[in-house]
Amino acid sequence: IVNMHLPKGVHFQVFRWSNYLDFRLIMQRQPNQDGTCGNFNGDPADDTTQAIYKRIGDRVPKGKLLFNDRAQVEFTDVEKKLMTMCEPETLSKAQSGCEEMLKGRGSPSRVEMQSCMLDVCYGANEHVLKLAKSMGWTDNSLHA
Repeated sequence: IVNMHLPKGVHFQVFRWSNYLDFRLIMQRQPNQDGTCGNFNGDPADDTTQAIYKRIGDRVPKGKLLFNDRAQVEFTDVEKKLMTMCEPETLSKAQSGCEEMLKGRGSPSRVEMQSCMLDVCYGANEHVLKLAKSMGWTDNSLHA
């Protein structure tokens, strides 16, 4: 475990596993705090992906990126297989919901749509990694 004690009482932990990383961020609520994890006002109803995108957008502004360029993202074979295993009703809701959510950005890319749909199909399921491993996923699958 890597522990980082940062200013303003922020404690950041990195758990290094053989095939992925987990992170834990422990901190006090900050004024005007908002982001991917919500706004920490105690109301989970306004912490949905759609509500967060409405408040702050879906991308980090160019001037605030940590890196100069965005990484090129491609789906692995395992991710493609997981998409085929998504329940048809959930997949249909994912497609229409993601199109609606991403429409304000113009025409979403294929990867943006697939990523959104994969999140809808499996985002709340902590055990997807276990399923992917059972399908033959390895560290090398990330680079397929």
